[in-house]
Amino acid sequence: MPDAPTDLPDFVSWPSFPFEGDLRVKSLEPAVEVEPARQGEDANGCVACAAKDDAYIWVSDRWRVRAMDRPTGLPMALVLESRSHLDLGDLPNLLAAELGVMTVRLERAIRSLDGVARVHVNRYGDGAAHLHLWFLARPYGQLQLRGSFLSLWDEILPPISEAQWRENLALVAAWLAEFGGKALAEPPRIAWQAPATLADSPPLRFAGETVDTGESADTGETAESVSVAAAGISGRGETTPSDGDEARAAPVPSQRDPETQTVPASAAAPAAG
Repeated sequence: MPDAPTDLPDFVSWPSFPFEGDLRVKSLEPAVEVEPARQGEDANGCVACAAKDDAYIWVSDRWRVRAMDRPTGLPMALVLESRSHLDLGDLPNLLAAELGVMTVRLERAIRSLDGVARVHVNRYGDGAAHLHLWFLARPYGQLQLRGSFLSLWDEILPPISEAQWRENLALVAAWLAEFGGKALAEPPRIAWQAPATLADSPPLRFAGETVDTGESADTGETAESVSVAAAGISGRGETTPSDGDEARAAPVPSQRDPETQTVPASAAAPAAG
């Protein structure tokens, strides 16, 4: 095998190429006689098969969609997986036909998000044997991100806000659920907070106190109605929240490592490649 050329390829001058400065082409390593096994070649050790449904944002009988375990630089990066332990060329006719439908449906769902211009669909398959397709959303107006380097920009750009990321996940999951399956991602909950003080609140009254049943001179309210209002106020002048007012965090999907094809030990979702 000849050594790698010393001249840089033309794409380093493309506007979409994310690097500049002095670059050097790596030397090409010799070809191996036997390629190493991919993760999940044996179904018994497949991370995707072992992952629980709650590691995904949407699931159905035959397909599942997962996300990263944290926001990244693009508005959305998702992975479509078959539930069965199959690779692309192993799909029976039914799943092969459904793969086309699911690809179009997921592309439309992601493209419906605010600020998304295009959706790139990639399949590599060098890291993991379980079928998985990547869906990457290119931000609208970011022409420098057009083309084949979008996945690199995803690692370079500052991550979007977690609130926006979770909302996007919930919207995509809800879109898919309109056609079947189950949406598992939820939007971030608003943390309603009661005012710390109530300046115009009447004085607190406790059990055993004598209550005048006449009208209040300042407010025109009866003391009986005042005592009822005070019953909903705590001793510090704060309203007592109900259980339903507590904020709940949405489930966090998993993260991929595009180079090593591994996932953090804490992540339940399968690795990608």
